[in-house]
Amino acid sequence: MPKLKPILGSCFYAGFLPNAPGTWGSFFALFPIYFMGTYSPVIGMALLTVLFSFLTVWVSEACEEAWGGDPSPLVMDEFAGQAMAFVAISFTGELTYDLSLLLVGFIFFRFFDIQKPLGVNKLQSVPGGWGILLDDLLAGVYAFICMHGLLFILDII
Repeated sequence: MPKLKPILGSCFYAGFLPNAPGTWGSFFALFPIYFMGTYSPVIGMALLTVLFSFLTVWVSEACEEAWGGDPSPLVMDEFAGQAMAFVAISFTGELTYDLSLLLVGFIFFRFFDIQKPLGVNKLQSVPGGWGILLDDLLAGVYAFICMHGLLFILDII
């Protein structure tokens, strides 16, 4: 089990890709997000967010022991936050539209995750794996609000 947690936490070593592992983690999260958003955008995506959140907290201690505090190879938190951004966003199967949604959601989430405005930065100080997770979930909430606001303004939802 000790070796499994860092493997899961790094999303099968995606967190070791060069230059911005959080961005890579957010990118790879789009694959299960697209699948879930196609079939169950509300309940399924919420469950996916909970699953990724649980995994983040579960693997965090082992990842911190292996790589130090809030380690950059740990990208499972990006999966949780990125999934949060897409709760209740339906994909249509139309490639151009769906890729546009994925790109916009990705950009919103990365913006809030990197800039850490409006309390996102403060959540990193929560102890244990919760601090690693909660800042990404709040960034995901802000991206969720922006996504739904944009779709509302464009009269898509």
